[in-house]
Amino acid sequence: MKKIVYSIVTCSLLVSSLSAEQDSNSVDSFKAMFQEGKTSGQLRAMYVSQDPKETAATDTYATAAGAYLKFETAKYNGINGAVALTYSEDIKKASGDLDKNKRNDELSSSDGRYAQLSEAYLAYEGRFLDYKFGRQVIDTPLADSDDIRMVQNSFEAVTAEYKSDSLNVFMGYLNRWQGVDAGLDDEWVNTGHNGTTFIGASYSNIIDAQLWYYGINGGENANHAVYAELSYTHEFSEDIGLSVAAQYLNESEQDKSAIEANIYGAMVELSVSDLTVGAAYNESSKEKNKSSFSGFGGGALFTSMDIMILDEITADRDATSYVGGASYALGDFSLFYAYGDFKGDPDSVGDKAHIVEQDMGVEYNYNDEFAAYVIYVKSEDRLSSVTNENDWEHVRVMASYSF
Repeated sequence: MKKIVYSIVTCSLLVSSLSAEQDSNSVDSFKAMFQEGKTSGQLRAMYVSQDPKETAATDTYATAAGAYLKFETAKYNGINGAVALTYSEDIKKASGDLDKNKRNDELSSSDGRYAQLSEAYLAYEGRFLDYKFGRQVIDTPLADSDDIRMVQNSFEAVTAEYKSDSLNVFMGYLNRWQGVDAGLDDEWVNTGHNGTTFIGASYSNIIDAQLWYYGINGGENANHAVYAELSYTHEFSEDIGLSVAAQYLNESEQDKSAIEANIYGAMVELSVSDLTVGAAYNESSKEKNKSSFSGFGGGALFTSMDIMILDEITADRDATSYVGGASYALGDFSLFYAYGDFKGDPDSVGDKAHIVEQDMGVEYNYNDEFAAYVIYVKSEDRLSSVTNENDWEHVRVMASYSF
């Protein structure tokens, strides 16, 4: 599959380059590419605490400040480039003592600092296809930025994209990735021993549809994955709208990775003025001695909570998850609450699973530049009378300024 994607990208690049048009926003000299380039970014501060209820477990906390800084050149003959730096550093006086194991490691590395050239790419815009080569941020169902901590995910990749009014096709090859989901001590991590190829198409008209294929080539998550999603939104009036969606994920094991799954999902959401309520469902059928993989990032499943995802309980059993939630907009503020119930039938040795997560909090968006939120997350193991690793409380506070 990797050779096929490379061939598609190479051939389409030749065709597109022969028919490329000058972009109306492009400049007329190489020097002007940099003179007319744009700088953007975000300053961010975050506090996180984790309070495990398991006997003898230690509470952890950390406070970090950091920045995402990006410079992107203007286009010259359809070509431009960009570099971006991501930086996060713990504020030691507001973080756990490293010697006492009270420091939380979700915001930076175990050394209390994280710095990466998270983006560094060249891009080419042709008449039919856009290309990007190098470190970049992508958002697809099984590979995404998952920007919910200090450091978002980005990928070393080559990608090609076709866009029209209703159809979008995106394809490429992912070599390595970095970010909160890749582990902040490991920096750039392989997406499979030989990388990951993908191709996907989305169509939007009366119904929104998307279909994706991923080939994870070697490694602990090696598999061929197919993801499909259908969604429909109907506006009854200016203040009332209804959305429904369905999804399917199929994963086929490769290289004895023990990744194999069939997962179905459905979601419904109703908006009435400033109030939105919704419910979602996912079901994973048992594959003996196998489990599922939600991808490189937050995953696409409708029932994924702030921390808990269905992957945690799919190994060697039938598993289901239900999520219900609501949000209410009040001026610049938004209040939200979600309740997730994750159940796993007995596996081959008779072990069941039943974990409940509750998310609640408030978001504040003053304008396009300043935003903040507070979220409280509680997880409980409903099957065990003794507290364990599934019983904990989590608090996170974030403030950001974008420019």
